[in-house]
Amino acid sequence: MRKPMVAGNWKMHGSRPLVRGLIDGILHHMSELDGVDVAVMPPFPYLPLTQEQAADSALAWGGQDVSKAAEGAFTGEVSADMLCDFGCRYVLVGHSERRQYHRESDADVAEKFAAAQRAGLIPVLCVGETLEEREAGNTEVVVQRQL
Repeated sequence: MRKPMVAGNWKMHGSRPLVRGLIDGILHHMSELDGVDVAVMPPFPYLPLTQEQAADSALAWGGQDVSKAAEGAFTGEVSADMLCDFGCRYVLVGHSERRQYHRESDADVAEKFAAAQRAGLIPVLCVGETLEEREAGNTEVVVQRQL
């Protein structure tokens, strides 16, 4: 079984030169990563650039988030089918920043996970506790709940 490796969660930073440089650097070292699946998850505006650069390589790419809705009037949301249109194989769901700043619940994350799977994407489930939860000794309880 190949070991997965996720690289390139750029958050809300980036530029065309940054993306080109990072992808070029990863592609340059892909031969050293035999037996490891490597994927990058750039910000949405850089998916076409990532797709173009990585198209003829083993490097996979994905989205940093996905809508739980398949379609509809959800301005600013990106559906799983839209990600598939750009050749995405992966998508992050449940990232701590989405949970914290967008108040995504475990139920929301589960719906996004299911939406990704229905579209044929591989959801990368992010789990983890906040600093307060860790200091209170609740790490295992939080992660178990999230799973």
